Amino acid sequence: MREDLTFEITRAYDLLPHVVGASWASVWFRMNKIRRPTKEQFREKVAEYFKMLEPLTNAFPANENFTEMTAYIKDKHADELRRILTGNNSEIEKRYKRYVDYG
Repeated sequence: MREDLTFEITRAYDLLPHVVGASWASVWFRMNKIRRPTKEQFREKVAEYFKMLEPLTNAFPANENFTEMTAYIKDKHADELRRILTGNNSEIEKRYKRYVDYG
């Protein structure tokens, strides 16, 4: 798929994991007075909130004009989830450090 077609979706997935996932996870830990979650606990909670965005992967019409884009979005969503859980999303790792340091 051409980059000009996927640019906006790629940019959204650059932001969604930490803007939604990490932000909601941080609030959850703060409200539950958990000041020092492990990295794994933080990643799991981020993933839990990020998974709530999964319905967005079906936002476009189910017709042939959007088949390739929908497949790209589903793959991108799964890849971002994997990156969160394996510690390969540098923004999530920064948010974890910030929460633990300043929580």
